Amino acid sequence: MIAPVSVPATAPAIGGGGERLAVLDGWRALSILLVIAAHWLPLDPFLQGANAAAGAGGMALFFTLSGFLITGFMIKRPEPRAFLIRRVLRIVPLAWLAVAILFMAAWVQDSPAATPQHLVANLLFFGNLPPARLFPGGEHLWSLAVEMHFYGGIALLVAVGGRRSLFVLPLLAAAVTGARIAAGETISIVTWHRVDEILAGAVLALVCYGLLGDAARRALAAVPFWAAVVAAVLCVWFIETPLAYARPYAVALLVGVTLLRVPRWLGPVLTSAPAAYIAQISYALYVFHLMLGATWLGSGDTLEKYLKRPLLALATWAAAHLSTFHFEQRFTDWARQITRPRGAVPLRAY
Repeated sequence: MIAPVSVPATAPAIGGGGERLAVLDGWRALSILLVIAAHWLPLDPFLQGANAAAGAGGMALFFTLSGFLITGFMIKRPEPRAFLIRRVLRIVPLAWLAVAILFMAAWVQDSPAATPQHLVANLLFFGNLPPARLFPGGEHLWSLAVEMHFYGGIALLVAVGGRRSLFVLPLLAAAVTGARIAAGETISIVTWHRVDEILAGAVLALVCYGLLGDAARRALAAVPFWAAVVAAVLCVWFIETPLAYARPYAVALLVGVTLLRVPRWLGPVLTSAPAAYIAQISYALYVFHLMLGATWLGSGDTLEKYLKRPLLALATWAAAHLSTFHFEQRFTDWARQITRPRGAVPLRAY
């Protein structure tokens, strides 16, 4: 009989005590700001390729954090039922509200997307799979589908094999990257050509929690911060070159270096109150920023469109704040309540 895998005694206290690692707030804040900049600002006239790089980099950061935190939850508490309840109640309420609004807007505008097939594909999170069925103003919601596919996959994995099954994640990451290389997909919205960005974050969790051995953690801690920065920037910037195949791992490496040894000057930035606030409302910011950008707030010729950007930003931030604290919070609190382990403070997964 194989003994169950346990968290090594030497593992760092990551995510324990019901608290998140503060540096991850900074990376989450940066991820959403990069994505918004890619969609709202004319970066290319100043630096060719900057818009695509900002979008790719922001999403790679977002997925890395997701993979790290979800896998951390499963390492500390390998309970698929509790995990799925928390993730469904975290993602689905706002996602379904957004899908309902987008469907009604498409129907009012007599859009070709106003079909039952589009509605079902988005409600059930497979609108990113070919043929893609995404609503105007909701094209960015493909990422929620990738997330939900990962949630279902890792829950099934742990349900079947327990915590020890997490050792399969590095192999899955390599397989997905291999599939991308074989297909020539340097960037994609299709799950099997994009989920390696989440899986890279999952591998990072295995390293940081010590499940891959002390040697792996020491190797990660020994990587110079600026070397990790250069690697991440190159793999994100050259989005149509073979360097892009290494993007998931370069970004995960950068995050991992700061998890084990954050530079003194960077720590206060990543753990600042503004970073924590932006991180807290980042999911709603992501959902609303293109939805509202598809309204009058984002319309007009070039000059008019950019003159409206302050109004668009104000409306997006207001909607995200209200959604986070007065809508989504009800569901996340409920999820924690019904999945709280008896006599223990649960790990919070975000």
